Amino acid sequence: MQFTAAQISLIINGRIEGPADVSVTGFGKIEEAQKGQLTFLANPKYEEFLYTTNASIAIINDSYQPERKVNPTLIRVRDAYSAFAQLLNDYQKMATQQLKGVQEPCHIDRSAKLGEDVYVGAFSYIGEKVTVGAHTKIFPNSFIGNNVSIGEHCIIHPGVKIYHDCVLYNQVVIHAGTVIGGDGFGFAPQKDGSFKKVPQIGNVVIEDNVEIGANTTIDRATIGSTCIKSGAKLDNLIQIAHNVEVGNSTVIAAQVGVSGSTKIGNNVMIGGQAGLVGHIQIADGSKINAQSGVSKSMKEPNMAVTGSPAGDYTSSLRSQAVFRNLPELEKRISQLEKIIKQLMEEKVAGV
Repeated sequence: MQFTAAQISLIINGRIEGPADVSVTGFGKIEEAQKGQLTFLANPKYEEFLYTTNASIAIINDSYQPERKVNPTLIRVRDAYSAFAQLLNDYQKMATQQLKGVQEPCHIDRSAKLGEDVYVGAFSYIGEKVTVGAHTKIFPNSFIGNNVSIGEHCIIHPGVKIYHDCVLYNQVVIHAGTVIGGDGFGFAPQKDGSFKKVPQIGNVVIEDNVEIGANTTIDRATIGSTCIKSGAKLDNLIQIAHNVEVGNSTVIAAQVGVSGSTKIGNNVMIGGQAGLVGHIQIADGSKINAQSGVSKSMKEPNMAVTGSPAGDYTSSLRSQAVFRNLPELEKRISQLEKIIKQLMEEKVAGV
């Protein structure tokens, strides 16, 4: 696909500086881009590459003023990073929209209903009474269990497994290897020391505009639904346990584990490798630092915590500063003890 600077500026509402008829066919990092590629500058650390890049077009912020001559045609926008992301998203959509129809071999149950322009890749399985909305793309080796409902414009990447009765709304993206709707970890301890499995008869509901990374697992509810709400973004390698709720526009980084029945609010940010115990509530706007262990509810909105067990972020930083100074403080205390001892000895001697 080929686009001119004039066409790109219309898409991102930009202002052109330089030849408007120059065209590009792909994207490149500013330090590596070649002729015929589009790049962007948003981070000042990469400013030097704007003067040496071979890119044909560069997107920059309105406020940025080059210190010397640049070779690419410039497109000025309010936010270069967001504009570039929009172009990448549009480019990806155009590429996937070309995929239509059912590849062979596949198994699609006769009772399943596929919408307009759906794509199903080879070696995929679609079970009984499944519904798939228009323009959704299901890539090869995917499993869609009985009674699953998938909305419109979703992308199910290769090797995704969606167990029975789960529901996906519209514009959901699930990356390769993710499992939606596996059994929650429910076992009742018995008097003899064994464990009896508690049947998990609920489902998983994933609302609009959710993106879930590769090899993430979201367990079905014991009763009711495990729910990932609109706009949430989950990284790779995350474990979401049964009956968890993840709020609107919440972001969770890789290797986070959330235990059963925990309710996470809206616009929460959770750093990598954090762990949350079960049956707690995380207030809207909370920020949980990487590797934090959250063992109790965060009831006040917009608070930040760190550490294990997690505590107030600012207080924890002060504590860390004190901890780093402990060797010096120990040395000073030792010196003071010696001085006090000497003064006491002199007092006893009547000096």
